[in-house]
Amino acid sequence: MAILKALDYIQNMESDEKIVLVHTDSKITLQLLQNKKKHTKVIDQIRTKVQEMEQREWRVEFRWIKEHAGHRGNEMADKQAKKAARNKNIEECYIKIPNSVVMSVQKVQSVKWWQREWTETKKRAITKTFFPKIEDRIKSRLNATPKFTAIITRHGNIKAYLHKYKIIDDPSCPCRKGPQTVQHIIFDCPLLEKEKEKLNAVVTRTKKWTVSCNKLGVKYHKNSKNT
Repeated sequence: MAILKALDYIQNMESDEKIVLVHTDSKITLQLLQNKKKHTKVIDQIRTKVQEMEQREWRVEFRWIKEHAGHRGNEMADKQAKKAARNKNIEECYIKIPNSVVMSVQKVQSVKWWQREWTETKKRAITKTFFPKIEDRIKSRLNATPKFTAIITRHGNIKAYLHKYKIIDDPSCPCRKGPQTVQHIIFDCPLLEKEKEKLNAVVTRTKKWTVSCNKLGVKYHKNSKNT
């Protein structure tokens, strides 16, 4: 907006030398101006203003300068901007919110709503032990195999699950140390000691198994999936 206002002011000046060099410490503004595929209201207004001035034989150039580096014009502009921001008698010249900001706010609100629903639901208890936070799950790039999916959802060829729906009569694990649940497979089953040792070496790098389902799901799902 500062660039646009400056060009408006310069365009109305009476000058025989129609050369404009705009210094700005905003790299993002210069990058947007150079990228013709990017469109925002103010950036498009600047482009239009430059075209108008060039048609009237003005030559407009932009140059980046480092902020707070002692450039006199930059320091003056910063000082005047802060002074104007504190002045309640000055009418705002731009009050629109960028689409990117709206989308960002909506995304945050959606995740909060999703998290509340996820926390309150009585279902998906096993999956919630792996991914209690929706934000962590969104950030995780899962290339889930059938076995990995069965573990984090409990849906699949797990005897406790099959027994619950009366598909089999006995939920016992082949190790005979208890029912074959997800927790039993990960933490207790002696038949899977080699697999657990391999996973534990990657996850904790110690002999003692101290990892949680949440840590496995969020941080080490690639290792646990491969194991």
